Amino acid sequence: MSEGFDPTEHIGKDLPPMTVVIERGPVSNFATAITDTNPIYHNADKARAAGFDNIPAPPTWGFGMLNWGRFPEVQPEGAKDVSPVMFAIGGLMQTGGMILHGEEEFIYHRPIVVGDKLTSSGKIRDIYAKEGKSTMTFVVTETHWRDEAGDPVLSETMTLIHRA
Repeated sequence: MSEGFDPTEHIGKDLPPMTVVIERGPVSNFATAITDTNPIYHNADKARAAGFDNIPAPPTWGFGMLNWGRFPEVQPEGAKDVSPVMFAIGGLMQTGGMILHGEEEFIYHRPIVVGDKLTSSGKIRDIYAKEGKSTMTFVVTETHWRDEAGDPVLSETMTLIHRA
């Protein structure tokens, strides 16, 4: 970790909330991009016949959904706040090194489907270092996504690694 900088002071800090609207085009294109040819990702009738309320998002959609459907007019208060992850990573990067995406874990409480409007809440769960040939600092976040009724839809844990 950088001299005089303690990233662990960010443990427990809240991530800015955000809202995403799940749209058909991005979901279908994402399925195509990951080469999943299942028709449920492209055809609402086939999705309903398979038991879904609408076209479902593929299992790894949670990682990419922040790039689509994050419209300014639906963002909750605090959405424009700077994430404490950026402060932690920024402080670590003062010594150089690189950032790696270490891990992503998804727990689905129900399928994400086209038409959902999901809002997140999250925090930095942990920051710790491991010494080896280099120092690796792990920044672990957890984010919970709820639908408009307040019901849980997706819980995700992401680990970023700074390697000095």
